[in-house]
Amino acid sequence: MADQPKVFLYALSTCGHCRHAREFLDSNQVAYDYVYVDLATPEERNKILEDTKELNPRRAFPCLVIDDGAKVIVGFKEDEYKEALGL
Repeated sequence: MADQPKVFLYALSTCGHCRHAREFLDSNQVAYDYVYVDLATPEERNKILEDTKELNPRRAFPCLVIDDGAKVIVGFKEDEYKEALGL
């Protein structure tokens, strides 16, 4: 199996699409890190939004970032996730 890409998910704790994205990643055994932006402290949230404004200018969630921004998928689009992750 090829090396798995570095995967990070920006999500909201109350977002159904974010939950589906995590369930998809988990069920496909994709190693990933994530943060619930809405549960971060105000300072952390501001830093996250500032750090990701070029990747996700609309600040929509979920936002899947692969290999430090080589590929970014905003929203949960199963077919795009599969293609980007080689599933």
